[in-house]
Amino acid sequence: MIQHLVDGVLVGSILSLGAIGLTMAMHMLRFANFSHAELLSIGAYAALVFDGVFGALYPPLSGVIGPLSLTWALACAILVSMGITGASAVLIDRLVFRRVRAKGGELSMVFASFGVAMIVRNVLGLIFGLQAQLYSKDIVFAVVLSRDPLLLVKPDQVFTLVAALIIMWALHLVLSRTTFGYALRAVAENPSLAQVSGINLNRMIVAVWVIGGALAAAAGVFYGLTNQINPVLGRDLVLPIFAATIVGGIGSIYGAVLGGFLVGIASNVALLLLPSGYSPAVPFLIILAVLILRPTGLFGEARS
Repeated sequence: MIQHLVDGVLVGSILSLGAIGLTMAMHMLRFANFSHAELLSIGAYAALVFDGVFGALYPPLSGVIGPLSLTWALACAILVSMGITGASAVLIDRLVFRRVRAKGGELSMVFASFGVAMIVRNVLGLIFGLQAQLYSKDIVFAVVLSRDPLLLVKPDQVFTLVAALIIMWALHLVLSRTTFGYALRAVAENPSLAQVSGINLNRMIVAVWVIGGALAAAAGVFYGLTNQINPVLGRDLVLPIFAATIVGGIGSIYGAVLGGFLVGIASNVALLLLPSGYSPAVPFLIILAVLILRPTGLFGEARS
């Protein structure tokens, strides 16, 4: 039981990063973006490419950091992948979503997001192949934290949790302590009034895509550190990320963080009761339960 709780917290940190960007886009642009999870795939593969590039250009960067499987080259590649994925999110908005937004409604945006997801998934499969890939083939043994009850944790999982919490804390400071953060929240709450106040709506939309893309990239790389990466990574994570967003409440960043941890814990604890083949259904059940009991989520507010 304790092992499943710990694993759920570790998985939840990844889901939280993905859910933050999704809830920001859904709240500001008013549509369910089913292609958001594909940004995790873009970030994961961008890091894989630049990990190899940096290691080839400067071999000492291929050295492993402490007890982790993470190399210095991959650490640098994470930062690059966050920038690339943020730029990719803006590019997708410019090529697809902005055009659909100008001529269609929310439902058209949802259908467009399905199309974008399929395109990104198949392009990644065409470029990198359909087989799963690893950042490192070195075997990293789990550390025994407790023998009664037995509790095992890999150093990579601890790094993922700590790094995710640091990123969330940094975003909290930006949104709560800076003028940019106030402007972003103002646009999310009332775009028309924010424009009257002198806030550039288009710049704020770009900022949302950049932030969401960067966080998704980090989530994708962290997932790859503790699992494998493949072109269908986004397809596998889209429902847990949506469940985290809905549980926390659309538009609430703190709700997305809490929702991510709750969904991660629930999915892992469910393995005690259900066969592993049924675990993908848990996010469905969570979404249905929240929509029935509290449609606005834990921290969401009803919109007029």
